[in-house]
Amino acid sequence: MNPLLDGLRFAFGTLTVLPVRVERWDRESGGRAMALAPVAGLILGGLAALVGALVCWRGGPLLGAVAAIGVLALLTRGLHLDGLADVADGLGSGKPAEDALRIMKQSDIGPFGVLVLLLVMLGQIAALAQEFGRSTTGGAMAVLTAALAGRCMLGWACLRSVPAARPGGLGAMVAASVPLPAALAGSALAAVAVGLYAPRYGVALVVGLLCGWLLLRRCVRRLGGTTGDVLGATVETATTGTLVCLAAIW
Repeated sequence: MNPLLDGLRFAFGTLTVLPVRVERWDRESGGRAMALAPVAGLILGGLAALVGALVCWRGGPLLGAVAAIGVLALLTRGLHLDGLADVADGLGSGKPAEDALRIMKQSDIGPFGVLVLLLVMLGQIAALAQEFGRSTTGGAMAVLTAALAGRCMLGWACLRSVPAARPGGLGAMVAASVPLPAALAGSALAAVAVGLYAPRYGVALVVGLLCGWLLLRRCVRRLGGTTGDVLGATVETATTGTLVCLAAIW
């Protein structure tokens, strides 16, 4: 089998709702999938950007922003948003790492999770509505850039220097599986690609990654490593940081 194709299948099969059959479910393929996650981000961002632009054209910037963010959530099964809420509950509990990880594993969402989820989604929509208000094309590029930033963050969150916080699950399978050159190459290519349209998109992508990295470091210090929920939380943090940065740069 083609290792690159196995990694792409793994990436699309776990990070999207697209009907892709994962033929290899192992650590090697998982590491490649996290390094290749920006490819999935390109497809997700492109679809969300198209829907957002069409809705913006007919219904205005705010509806366009809601549609784009909604499509991203639907195409990922809300997986990353769920991780963000769980991490907020775990970190917000103020309890030791073992108890915080147990809280994160529970199926319900606590007050910290609800509050953070609400603020993040409102922030994403508000920032994106501003971009769509400036131009439909600029709003579409903002969606694409934010989706790329979130998936580039997965490579950084799975660097070989970042351990797993607990055994078992997708987080443990892909933790410490991505070499630094692979994460750096994916992010650099994405930043250059969107920066060709306008430099501020490349800058915003880098700022979004820095926001995700700050959360990752906090989780590693607080929980002892990464988990599947942490991966999702860093994706949403990088996405939000990118959109807010774009809204601030004109």
